[in-house]
This record gives sequence, C-alpha cells and structure tokens, in this order.
Amino acid sequence: MKPRTILLAAAFLLPAGMALAQGAVPDVKTVLASADIDGLIANAKAQPAKPLIIQKIVGTGAYSANLEYRAGAAAPASIHDNENELMVFKQGTGTIVIGGTLVDGTRSNPTNQAGSSISGGKSQHVASGDVLIVPAGMAHQIVPDAGSAVVVITFHVPQPWPGK
Repeated sequence: MKPRTILLAAAFLLPAGMALAQGAVPDVKTVLASADIDGLIANAKAQPAKPLIIQKIVGTGAYSANLEYRAGAAAPASIHDNENELMVFKQGTGTIVIGGTLVDGTRSNPTNQAGSSISGGKSQHVASGDVLIVPAGMAHQIVPDAGSAVVVITFHVPQPWPGK
C-alpha cells in the first residue's frame, strides 16, 4: 500500500477503532448510494398510500438525513423547536407553507409540535431540485399537488450546534 492510502485509511478507521475499544458502538451511517435512495423511493411507492412515509438515509449522532415520501392528503404541519430543517425536493410537485401559527397545535414530543394546518403562513410552490431551509421554531407543512407524490430529502440540524 502507498503511504497516502495508509494515512487515509488510518484517518477514517482510528476514530471508529477508539470508539469500539471504549465499548461504544458508533451510530454512524454516512453514505447511501443513489441507487439505494431510488430503492427507498420504490419501497415507499409500493406501500399503501399514506400522507407521510419516513425512511432514514444517513445519520451520525445528533444529525440525520431522511427520505420523506408524501402522497395523498397532507401530513400534519410541524414545528421543530430546536432543529433547523434543510429540504431537498427530489421528485414531484406541491406547496410548502412556512411561518404563521399551527391550527389545533399539540406537542407531539418534548421538542416538536404538530397541527392540522397552518394559519397565516406563506405558500411557496416546490418541485424537483428545489432546496430550502426551515429555521427552528417555524411552522411548516408540505402539501403534494393533486395526483402527485412529493419526495423530499430532509436534514435536521440541531440548534444550537452541539459543542458550542
């Protein structure tokens, strides 16, 4: 092996080895091939229609990226109190409503709220290739266009940044 290859391998394997030596099992999945993401989409399409099907793509500790398949009726509106949410629209078309207040809001867990819809938010049409970020604490809801499913890759970023 070339010295550069050995150094690169050590750089990636040493932290994992140290974690295992300390008895910790790392919660790490950092790569998923495009073909595998297409497989997740096919799996979601094959399921009975639901407003929201979520499948994990990659993640490490507090960070995760998920594939969200949204078809039919709108899933509940959400607020993530402590996470910004980056969205990359992969397939389909729809509308995202951002801002305003939740209608019939409830706390779904200690750091998230859900509601049936949003009152007073701003509507934005979304399509494949669009990218947006929803700041922590902001109401948001994705509504697929009639007859369309929306596929979104979401990345949740804790706020404040861990370690800061």
